[in-house]
Amino acid sequence: MRQVDSVAESNVVAIEWKNDQLYLLDQRQLPAKVEWIAHQQVSQVVTSIIEMVVRGAPAIGITAAYGIVLAARARYQESPTGWQLLLQQDMDALARSRPTAVNLFWAIERLKNVCEKIAHDQDPESSLLTEAIEIHQSDLAANHAMGQLGADVIRGQGEAGTYVMTHCNAGALATGGYGTALGVIRTAYAQDLIEGVYAGETRPWLQGARLTAWELQQDNVPVVLNVDSAVAQLMATGQIGWVIVGADRITANGDVA
Repeated sequence: MRQVDSVAESNVVAIEWKNDQLYLLDQRQLPAKVEWIAHQQVSQVVTSIIEMVVRGAPAIGITAAYGIVLAARARYQESPTGWQLLLQQDMDALARSRPTAVNLFWAIERLKNVCEKIAHDQDPESSLLTEAIEIHQSDLAANHAMGQLGADVIRGQGEAGTYVMTHCNAGALATGGYGTALGVIRTAYAQDLIEGVYAGETRPWLQGARLTAWELQQDNVPVVLNVDSAVAQLMATGQIGWVIVGADRITANGDVA
């Protein structure tokens, strides 16, 4: 029996900064293979975003922040007094890598603001790395907070033991860790509020089949893969107490897109 108010953690990590390099879990290879790609140059980061090594707006924003750190290191070595102008080219390249990811532009803007406070002849790497790590850690903390808030809603609205349906992947793979929609699911399961999860395939990229099902298995959360075309039938069985999904935009009145 899981303990109510227990703290859920996740074994899934998709972004790491270590040994002065950025490491990304190659999500194109999942679930067949767990493979990490090391990045030493911003051009590699741009390619990884374009080719969906990393996906999910929060994860892309964090990745871009670390990419700017790599770019700043190279540009300062190239021109200790002209690095700021050169770095703007790299920021522009990152911005073009995934124009639909709002967190990408937000992260770039945050690091650009840091750059504006650094003297033109000062090494920017340390200050930019501090900001990138803050973006990463803040996202992780926000996801944990969201998980608890969501679990509180589930606790207050009905009996424990219902199943959750989710779609696509709004988990640790798409964020700085733990996940948004899957963060709520992880916390709710750890606190004995739900029995398990039905994950939709999410055609054509199969983010649910390839990523969400894999994520939940890593954390020992019971998950059943559901065919996209069978959602209505599953809902009709009465097993589903909650549908928890991610959204690109959420307005103040609760509308989502």
